[in-house]
Amino acid sequence: MNKERQRLNDAVKNKINWKKWGPYLTDRQWGTIREDYSPYGNAWEYVPHDEARSKAFRWGEEGIGGISDDQQIICFALGLWNQKDPIIKERYFGLTSNEGNHGEDVKDYYYYLDNAPTHSYMKMLYKFPQDEFPYSKLVEENKKRSKLEPEYELIDTGIFDDDKYFDVFIEYAKAGVDDIFIRITAFNRASIDAELYLLPQIWFRNTWLGDMIIINLS
Repeated sequence: MNKERQRLNDAVKNKINWKKWGPYLTDRQWGTIREDYSPYGNAWEYVPHDEARSKAFRWGEEGIGGISDDQQIICFALGLWNQKDPIIKERYFGLTSNEGNHGEDVKDYYYYLDNAPTHSYMKMLYKFPQDEFPYSKLVEENKKRSKLEPEYELIDTGIFDDDKYFDVFIEYAKAGVDDIFIRITAFNRASIDAELYLLPQIWFRNTWLGDMIIINLS
């Protein structure tokens, strides 16, 4: 019996909660029905991407390559900055249902490469451009296109020309239920030097809006 199978058996028998931590952090919380408090049920526009960094979500959190505990109380994710963007890259960018010519969409490029069943090992790749992220251009160009035309993608903007991007690998390995090693490795794929700021972040999910009072009557 290998170690991962033993961890699975322990988790199933409730001996050791090896699944306590995992990739439970939402990829995208903004622009979803989960955070819709609009008077007319306009879920896609109520929390757009541009406002997400200023909002306190109620029903979940989001992040790039992040993890959390199974109650999503404590969250971890990676922030990035290339000294060109006006904001720190903390979340994936995409279009709302009404902005995209084919409905809602995420424009970033990210790949989940490995994940053991108990999340004892996880690995993903995020491709981060070195030049300013073309937020406005993606919105404007997709608005111009009909449903019969292809979507205007991030690679179509030319931002990855001359390999001017970073490959950012995020890896997690568990030594114990609450003992997690995190390794972040970035590779400059361009032929010229470029600066990259890696900003690991830990925070608590906003629970004060939905706290429950538990009374012990025993």
